[in-house]
Amino acid sequence: MAANEGLIVALPKGRILKELRPMLDAVGLIPEAAFDDPDSRALRFATSDPRVSIIRVRSFDVATFVAFGAAHIGVAGNDVLMEFDYPELYAPLDLGIGRCRLSVAEPADLMATDDPRRWSHVRVATKYPHVTSRHFAARGVQAECIKLNGAMELAPGLGLCQRIVDLVSTGSTLKANGLVEIEKIAEITSRLVVNRAAFKTRPHEVGGWVDRFREARNAA
Repeated sequence: MAANEGLIVALPKGRILKELRPMLDAVGLIPEAAFDDPDSRALRFATSDPRVSIIRVRSFDVATFVAFGAAHIGVAGNDVLMEFDYPELYAPLDLGIGRCRLSVAEPADLMATDDPRRWSHVRVATKYPHVTSRHFAARGVQAECIKLNGAMELAPGLGLCQRIVDLVSTGSTLKANGLVEIEKIAEITSRLVVNRAAFKTRPHEVGGWVDRFREARNAA
């Protein structure tokens, strides 16, 4: 990570990026036109600042790109930060976007007779096996985690498991699949994250962008 190279900002695809887009304009980090083109397959984009470029990656990959120094700054949900717990990451700012919660859910018909206080072992489908295991271990419950990257809501109905741990926003997807939220693990928002080494070696550049994002968040 050379001190004279341009800064790279890693941003997540999807819903979070839509919420983040006005903030990019507010901080003066305006991407090239292809960034907003839904048909563009490009993954790296120039910006209005010739010293800064943007890469667009999966939300789970933002933390990895920043932690290992492939990007200097990024935006990641604290669900991702909790799951990977990279010591190389510093998260100085809660952007207050992407609000949802990480929750345990199960079939509605199971809830009628289920008592979570009596659990000793659970099988759970999730893309957050580490967070899930830690959560249940703190309650003295052994969690057998089945790693899935999507379509979590299908798992109980197909007999893969009885419970899932996933992000919940409105709860409409759970309801559509006959599931109910029974326990909240954490409130989730998106955070500005920086590579610790970059923050130490390029404090004025990296710190300057942190300050800009903080001002934009406070003005929103």
